[in-house]
This record gives sequence, structure tokens and C-alpha cells, in this order.
Amino acid sequence: MSEVIVVTSGKGGVGKTTVTANIGCGLAMLGYKVVLVDADTGLRNLDVVLGMENRIVFDLTDVIEEKCRLRQALIKDRRFEELFLLPTAQTKDKSAVTPKDMQNICSQLREHFDYVIVDSPAGIEQGFQSAVAGVEKAIVVTVPEVAAVRDADRVVGLLEAKAEIRDPKLIINRLRMQMVQRGDMMTLEDMHDILGLELLGVIPDDEQVVIATNRGDPIVINENSLSGRAFKDIVRRMLGEPVPLMNLENGEGFFNRLRRIIGLG
Repeated sequence: MSEVIVVTSGKGGVGKTTVTANIGCGLAMLGYKVVLVDADTGLRNLDVVLGMENRIVFDLTDVIEEKCRLRQALIKDRRFEELFLLPTAQTKDKSAVTPKDMQNICSQLREHFDYVIVDSPAGIEQGFQSAVAGVEKAIVVTVPEVAAVRDADRVVGLLEAKAEIRDPKLIINRLRMQMVQRGDMMTLEDMHDILGLELLGVIPDDEQVVIATNRGDPIVINENSLSGRAFKDIVRRMLGEPVPLMNLENGEGFFNRLRRIIGLG
């Protein structure tokens, strides 16, 4: 049975689109048929992260306006046979895609794909309302900053109120262990206590992610990257495997304590 999942955040700039791309690639690497839907109309970036920006002919709004068929707007990834992108428009505003439009698109896509993953615009404006329409699960992305976590908490409430998604999962991005150990960055325990969400994974801060993103090569395909390994582990957890969190520090520390708290150890 196919799943429709939205990847969202309360604050921009937390790496939500990068997370979407890497999860999609990770699932495709395992043989699942995946389509990534860019729902950030007017500010699309998923095509750039995937290295497909020069291959767009039609987009999501063209499908909605019946300028093309859905399959004509899908772009097939050149690295993975089972990965596709449905880009959105760069020159239109978010009102061009309504919640009903997204429900219809997601309903059509789930007939042909194992996973439909929607990249939501950050925040809670109309674009968010459209992006969460038609989905059944959600992944909330945040970074260990007070403002980002506060905004993520608001989004969690809206997911339940507007989309009736009651069990979103959490991904913590750009964790810097040295800052955490100095007390200059929120700990995973702090964020777990505030948000109360099941932790799907932690992505360490890694300059290789920036390099890979600029090249249009998701980091999950890099066998030597710690962040790439973290994304692979996230995908395995999505599939139901009891994968423990990577230990990003030496010796017994809060990572081991957190494993016990959230039942991953």
C-alpha cells in the first residue's frame, strides 16, 4: 500500500528540502518507486537539490491548469530508475495550488508509486495548507535552535488540527556535538521534551551536505559521509527497522540516554 508523506517545518532554512531529496533517494536505492512533489510554489528548490533544474518542461501548476497530463510533468531521475520528481512553478504564487488540487494530485500519484513525498513550504501560510492536504503522515524537520523548535511545535499543532495527522515524526538536522557539549546548543533531550515526537533521526552538521547539494547529488549516495549514513538509517526506520541512533560522541553520553528514552537502544 502506498504512503503519502509531507516533509515540513515551522521555520525556513532548516534543510527540509535536502531531507526530502535524501529520503526519496534512499527509498529509491532500496527499490521502492518514489515520487517527490515540490509544493513550494514560487520558491521551488527540490529540482536544484536533485540536479534536475535544466530538465523541467511542465510543472505542477501546468497539470492543475490542464496544460499537460500528469505523467508529462514527471521527471525521471537519471541515477535511480524508481525515482521521479514533480516540480512546481517558479513564477507563480502559492495560491496557484489549492488544497483540493493537492488532494487530487496525491490521489493520482499514489496509484502508481510506493511513496509520494511532498516537500512543503516552511511556515503556516496558504502553501502549508495546500501541501498537507491529501497526506496521511508527516515528518517535521528542525534544527537545535530555540526559534526553530518553537516554530516546529506550532506546526505540530497545525498538523493535528488542519490535517488530522496525530503522529508526526521528527528529524533533527545540523547537530553540532561540540556546541551541545559546551552548552551552546539545545540537546536532543531538550527537543524531545518540548516537542514530544518520535525521533526518526539526527543529521550531524556536515559541510559535505552543502557540497553535495550544490552539485545536485544527494548526500545519501555518498558511502563515506556520516550524514549519508544518517539518512540511510532514517530510511530504514521509516520501513520499520529498529535502527539505533549513531553515537556522535565518545563514551557514554546523552545519545545513549536518549536511546533509552525513545526506545531505540
